[in-house]
Amino acid sequence: MHLFTKDKAFYRQFFSLLLFIALQNLVSYSVSLADSIMLSNYSQNALSGVTQANQVQFLLQMIVTSAGEGVVVLASQYWGKGEKKPIVPITAIGLTVAFVIGVVFTCVVSLAPRQIMCLLSDEEAIIREGVDYLRVIRYTYLFYCLSTVILASLRSVESVRVGLVIMVMSLFVNIGLNYCLIFGKLGFAQMGTTGAAIATLAARAFEFVASCVYLFLMDKKLRIRPKQLFRFDRALNHDYAKYATPVMLAGASWGVAMFVQTAIIGRMGTDAIAANATVVSLFGMISVFAYGAGNAAGVITGKLVGEGDDRKLREYVRSMQGLFLVIGLVTGAALYLLRYPILEFYHLETKGAHDIALQFTTVLAVTVVGTAYQAPCLGGIVRGGGHTKFVFYNDLIFQWGVVLVLSALAQFVWKLEPVWVFLCLKSDQVLKCAVAVYEVNSYRWIRHLTREPAAE
Repeated sequence: MHLFTKDKAFYRQFFSLLLFIALQNLVSYSVSLADSIMLSNYSQNALSGVTQANQVQFLLQMIVTSAGEGVVVLASQYWGKGEKKPIVPITAIGLTVAFVIGVVFTCVVSLAPRQIMCLLSDEEAIIREGVDYLRVIRYTYLFYCLSTVILASLRSVESVRVGLVIMVMSLFVNIGLNYCLIFGKLGFAQMGTTGAAIATLAARAFEFVASCVYLFLMDKKLRIRPKQLFRFDRALNHDYAKYATPVMLAGASWGVAMFVQTAIIGRMGTDAIAANATVVSLFGMISVFAYGAGNAAGVITGKLVGEGDDRKLREYVRSMQGLFLVIGLVTGAALYLLRYPILEFYHLETKGAHDIALQFTTVLAVTVVGTAYQAPCLGGIVRGGGHTKFVFYNDLIFQWGVVLVLSALAQFVWKLEPVWVFLCLKSDQVLKCAVAVYEVNSYRWIRHLTREPAAE
């Protein structure tokens, strides 16, 4: 029995999905990265304020991405069985959930922008910058939610190139407007933080319009028409609620936990906040292949479970685990070797902030190896196989029972240096590996979620 399969079709499928999903995620993160790098050249407080404010976006992202993953978990199994018809009402359910999430987040941020920022930091200058950003960025939430679920539904039927193309065009929109609006170029007024928010709003609106155009006018696999999205199937509604709810709860739990983590870092002083601002965007960039591998694994696993090919499923699962480890080791080594030149892109104003950022980056270079293995194993294979509750409970235990307890003690009781607090915040990325090894190789996670006969 070999660790890596000799089936060339597996590698074509896996790397094709990985490449396009990872590049899509990379470009999507680049929208935030462009804001961070350009704002770091404008003001360190602006960079810190926007990064803290974007924890709301991160919470939203975790929840709505989970709503999209709920679509993928169900739809990919129907796709594996060769049944397309149920995927349309499943997409409709996901879009309805996304719409509600987007409206709720928009309303909450509209009502209490300053209160939210005060939870994340006690530095007045950073709070002001964050409030200015939130007043505009709140209008992006609904666009982002809907386009995320549309692209997830397309991913479930292995249409991944369109997401990459849309994100690349969106990035150019964002960078161009950032240049004009942050610094006041080409006749535009210098708007700083507000300008960055307006640029992101334009980019998110573009993503939504482009996703709709492709889904309704160009897609040849699902052939969805707008009126179909208002027709619901009671049985599929039940299935989505049953299997997607744990995924969304896991995303919400993770997002809230990250919100709390940011609040902890927000009490370390301006240098630590600025350092964290750099590594947050950096981590998003370097982890795209790890999470892209998870997305690819979810689609492949769901499709194979739908096909009912147990032998091939086990063979592919072994191979994917080996590839996850390779991705982690390469990513960690690259980050460690390139940590100095990478940080030069960020014009941090103090030596203290630069030194802390360097320490944080070194921690990430180690923990990303664990991230690259456990995240796609649990969030990709186990979740894609249908055992969504396990991932939720596992995240709940590690985030709230281990990470937040250790980091809060390290910061507020033991008064440790920022690097040790940051290490506590990332400790679950390594600890979860033991759970991932056991659970994935137990194959208890295989769940057949499709209905017989196919839903009408």
